[in-house]
Amino acid sequence: MKRSARLLALVLIIALAATALVGCGESDEGTEEETTEATTVDTFTYAQGADPRGLDPALVDDGESSKIIVNIYEGLLKYADDSTEVEPSLAESWTISDDGLSYTFKLREGVKFHDGTDFNAEAVKFNIDRQLPPLVTEDMGYAGFVFGTVKDVVVDDEYTVTINLSQPNTAFLANLAMSMAAPIVSPAALEAGDNSVMEAPVGTGPYKFVEWNKGENVVLVRNDEYWGEPAKTKNIIFRFIADNSARVLALNNGEVDMIDGIDATVVGQVEEGGDELFEAEGMNVNYMAYNTTTSKFATPEARIAFSQAINREELVTSLYQGYSEVAETILPSFVPGYDATVEQVAYDEAAAKAGLAEAGITEVHMIAYTNPRPYNAATGVALATAIQGYLQKVGVTCTIDTYDWTTYKEMVKGGDYDIAFYGWIGDNGDPDNFLNLLSDPDPSMNIARWQDPEYIAGIKDALTLPNGDERNAAYAELEKYAAERAIWLPISHAKTLAAYRPQVDGFIYHQTGNVFLKNVVVEAE
Repeated sequence: MKRSARLLALVLIIALAATALVGCGESDEGTEEETTEATTVDTFTYAQGADPRGLDPALVDDGESSKIIVNIYEGLLKYADDSTEVEPSLAESWTISDDGLSYTFKLREGVKFHDGTDFNAEAVKFNIDRQLPPLVTEDMGYAGFVFGTVKDVVVDDEYTVTINLSQPNTAFLANLAMSMAAPIVSPAALEAGDNSVMEAPVGTGPYKFVEWNKGENVVLVRNDEYWGEPAKTKNIIFRFIADNSARVLALNNGEVDMIDGIDATVVGQVEEGGDELFEAEGMNVNYMAYNTTTSKFATPEARIAFSQAINREELVTSLYQGYSEVAETILPSFVPGYDATVEQVAYDEAAAKAGLAEAGITEVHMIAYTNPRPYNAATGVALATAIQGYLQKVGVTCTIDTYDWTTYKEMVKGGDYDIAFYGWIGDNGDPDNFLNLLSDPDPSMNIARWQDPEYIAGIKDALTLPNGDERNAAYAELEKYAAERAIWLPISHAKTLAAYRPQVDGFIYHQTGNVFLKNVVVEAE
């Protein structure tokens, strides 16, 4: 987001003027030096609901980590500020072979990692190879998304690298701009850290890592050797405040400069405190997933009956109060492949009661997360509790086990649940990024644990189609296929909400859910 462009320009003009005055030294009278007060402060503080899971982009898949990662690392490509259009980053240019199987990138020269080592073609190869067989590990949840079609990586010369694919992949360039898996990490740091920089990140980005105080904050400092325009604010602090109201209070009191995790219950508190609300259409989906490997929900009939018990329209209105809309589709309406004719299971209490009785389902085990999420600021616990109420009406008892987000991720991996709650923020604006989830063999990504050969084959085929009507139609049919089998019950698409002090300007709150802080400034009061 770029608010108050004139204000930012004025700030910069004043700053430049100050530099010029100080640089004059002696005046015409020969004695007096000119000085000026600073117009901006040197620290910006951003508060989010939880710690990152880690700071190695190959080993995490959560938004809390991603918001920090994008300010430390860079990939070969990046997205435009206001869209998912791909632009150069560490790669200056690229060419694609006629058969769509080879991508050759000309790399930016003279770039250094934060540890002083060189960025080059070998570094690119090192980062991709660690996420390919036989080196890829089960903790690399995004490796398949980004590099699943990569056959090998060839170093052509110090600043030229070719990535060869096993099949055409229309989403490949968009994937290379993602904040997970794609950012380039210092090979020297990875070797020193036994193939992990979860707590000691080293990238090429505008900010360098200083420290992580667990449960409190992550501190970054400006990279003064950055290859591009330097960041405008010297220090960035990410603070972790779990409670929504507590985050707003910290904002109102001037303890932090910007917060996320805003829900309807605190909007008034933000505005009454004199702070600003950022609001934009969100590229996300909030959903309930059935564990299709359990006996209770192995059949579409059982899943459909359970879904029929839930009044999504009423639920979304009650929980989100106008800041989310009912998700009639997995894909947000502005993502290619969206089809308004996709139909989810409709609310029908009588049919639910009959179907659940026939399936013999009288109790279920749910797991839910306690932290606010960008797609569900009300928390998974609030959503699960609301659904528990609907199921009581049709004779089903729901037991809910709750966990903080980090622990919840591990519980999802374990698979001990009938129902789980999750969501997804689109990483790249491509339909594959959403619908591939239902084909992924990794249970931390595909929490329904659904492995349907026909669907998986359809996803593979759609990935090879060029952008256009045929590809969009293929993804629409895939979504209909999943909806008919009730693998997920999509709940809502959330608006992107954040709040910030009036003194703040220059941040970019991207539709991928990331916050880019290179150009953020905080005006001195």
